[in-house]
Formats: sequence, structure tokens, C-alpha cells
Amino acid sequence: MVSLVRRWLKRLFSRENLFALLLCAILVLVIIVTADSAPQWIYQGF
Repeated sequence: MVSLVRRWLKRLFSRENLFALLLCAILVLVIIVTADSAPQWIYQGF
């Protein structure tokens, strides 16, 4: 069972997937940092 989980995690976090996740995180961070105003949906509950 442990080897099955370990093999699944190794396949999930392969080098290509880690690069894709890193690129996505960088893009999201750039969008957040460069936004000139906060979106209104964040403050709808307040």
C-alpha cells in the first residue's frame, strides 16, 4: 500500500508537472501583483 502511494505521488509530482505548477504559480503571482485595484468579489461578504 505504501509503495503504491509513493509511486502515485512520484508520478503526480514529476519534473514536468512541477515545472507546470511553478509556471502557473508565477503567472498567478504576476497577475495579483500587477493588478491596479482589488476585485470586487473579494469584498462582497463584508
